[in-house]
Amino acid sequence: MFKHLSFNIPLFQNSYATGEDNRVPKIYTKTGDKGFSSTFTGERRPKEDHIFEALGNTDELSSAIGLAREFCLDKRHTFTHQLDKIQCVLQDVGSNIATPQSSARESHIKRTKFIAQPIVDLETWIDEFTEELPPLTSFILPSGGKSSAALHLARTVCRRAERSVAPIVRSGEADPDVAKFLNRLSDYLFTVARYASMKEGSEEKIYKRPE
Repeated sequence: MFKHLSFNIPLFQNSYATGEDNRVPKIYTKTGDKGFSSTFTGERRPKEDHIFEALGNTDELSSAIGLAREFCLDKRHTFTHQLDKIQCVLQDVGSNIATPQSSARESHIKRTKFIAQPIVDLETWIDEFTEELPPLTSFILPSGGKSSAALHLARTVCRRAERSVAPIVRSGEADPDVAKFLNRLSDYLFTVARYASMKEGSEEKIYKRPE
């Protein structure tokens, strides 16, 4: 199901075109045609399993951030390199999720261990942006220009990804720092969405109680 994602694990095993001198990896493996897919540990699970639900949401989150990044590049925002780094970290998040601790060998766990430094990076970036932003006095509606709106959309996908990861972490199948990273990432995306709006001179829409 997730053979299109690298997640720092070998996903194209035994999927080569025929011919002794032309070993070209195929994009399709046919191994998921019956509704099952494999974790990094080799365990076969239904595609609707909570592991693959979380992987799908994480993949969607990276795509949403990639789309937002393109809008931000058009406006020459200086934080796009942070979005690049975040997308790379999400690959590591996926690797950890795809390695259920209960069935993983020590070598698997070591290879896909999630480090906490990206959480610290997010907190540092949030603090730096917050220093430049006007204080929050009302609820903000997702808006503020294309860059800001796209970042808000990525934020909502991030919150869904976090919800799908939470039970996996509680069961001990994934590293708790994965959930912490996603929690902090939604805060970062909210903050940088406001920052993009401010830099573009777009007015943030605030909540007003309907009369």
